[in-house]
Amino acid sequence: MREHEYEPIRGLPEVLPPGEAILWQGAPDREVMARRALHIRTLGIYFALLSVTRGVATAMDGVPAASAAIDALWLAAPAAVTIAILYLFAVLWARTTVYTVTNRRLVMRIGVALSMTLNIPFNRIEAAAVKVNPDGSGDLSLRLAADNNIAYALLWPHARPWHLSKAEPTLRAILNVEHVAQTLARALAASAAMPAPAMVPPRGYSPTGGSVSQTSAAVAV
Repeated sequence: MREHEYEPIRGLPEVLPPGEAILWQGAPDREVMARRALHIRTLGIYFALLSVTRGVATAMDGVPAASAAIDALWLAAPAAVTIAILYLFAVLWARTTVYTVTNRRLVMRIGVALSMTLNIPFNRIEAAAVKVNPDGSGDLSLRLAADNNIAYALLWPHARPWHLSKAEPTLRAILNVEHVAQTLARALAASAAMPAPAMVPPRGYSPTGGSVSQTSAAVAV
């Protein structure tokens, strides 16, 4: 993960190397983010139930209906402020996040105040899981290799819910998530099918331990 301020290509901190191409690029949908990740609808129902319960309790104490109704609305202001703040977060996350799938890796540009890039080569992905909502939107989570430990708090909300000890980077609130999952699956399969690069010895290398006329690192071809 790295911080950056300049993007030569939207969502990417640097120009793609030769042979690498973008297969898909997208961002969270703010409405889905608000409903599914921040649970605004559930929170609204919770506040409404609290207000009704308070109003009924007040009316049962013999308070006139009009006064009981007014008393029941005491939560309206804090509820509206809370929901508005959460919706604002959903809008900001949707605007500042870019998910990119190339033929070699997955890149997540995240962060509202400070942009950070999470670069995930395909060989670090052990498995992927997709959650599809009734409207076709959903989340695509990635289980990384055991030696890739990323703090859950650093990823949130772009992390699989409740996987705290082993955080899984997640593309959240994606429209038509099945299409994105299929694109990633094909790219992973194609990457796994590529032959391992052959290694050629440095120039002047002698397998018998003789002298080396010019020092050089091994080159992949």
